[in-house]
Amino acid sequence: MEIERSYLVSVILPAYNAEKTIREAVDSVLSQTYDCFELIIIDDASTDGTKAIIEELALKDPRIKILYNEKNRGVLKTRLKGVQASFGKWIAFLDSDDMWSEDKLARQVKLQQETASHLVYTGSGYIDKSGKPLSWVLHVPTEVTYNKLLRQNVISNSSVMILKDIFLHYTPISEDHRDIHEDFACWLLLLKEGYKACGIDEPLVTYRIAGDSMTGNKAHSAVLNWYTYRFVGLNVFQSAFYMVSYAVKGIIKYSHIRRKG
Repeated sequence: MEIERSYLVSVILPAYNAEKTIREAVDSVLSQTYDCFELIIIDDASTDGTKAIIEELALKDPRIKILYNEKNRGVLKTRLKGVQASFGKWIAFLDSDDMWSEDKLARQVKLQQETASHLVYTGSGYIDKSGKPLSWVLHVPTEVTYNKLLRQNVISNSSVMILKDIFLHYTPISEDHRDIHEDFACWLLLLKEGYKACGIDEPLVTYRIAGDSMTGNKAHSAVLNWYTYRFVGLNVFQSAFYMVSYAVKGIIKYSHIRRKG
């Protein structure tokens, strides 16, 4: 496949104690039909076998670049370290326990060229922590606006391909912003400024669900969502209004996941 160098995609994959899932995640990137990418794996001071696995994989494919944190820095700082070391005009994200369909990047590049969008996202499929597929799919709109995204964050982080410069400009990186969903805040801020986000309504990314921690995670996520609304400029009443929509859609989503599992 002949690709303009302007469409080099830097794939950013943070990893912390991911020895059970990291190989599948990396393999899903290396299997992409779109081959104009670099894969930057950042080991966040793992204490298990993650480091040995990614070093083994890097020896087999020159597109893999490994960075190391001397101490654990958390997902956001680790992800930003990878972005800042990247060479691509475009960046894509993948968590160490998620996977991509082999045509994800190819289809995102094609859609971006057709729509001139600044961010491209996809639908999501799910597996349980043992790897068993769940039949429910998170569907996404073909385009999302600021007002629509306030009602539900349909832009899953591991599904995103975005212009690097825009991501770096709108991602909150201050220590004062630790109590928000940084990715959600980024998507909202760039849409608020008029940038375009388009979606592919197919599950081109697969998320692994840890069912035993779902309730606690969702409660914490709701708190972060509230502060994200406040961060992007909503007042208390507006934030409360959108929190109702967020809660209802979240309940529907996770009831589907539990039932289909």
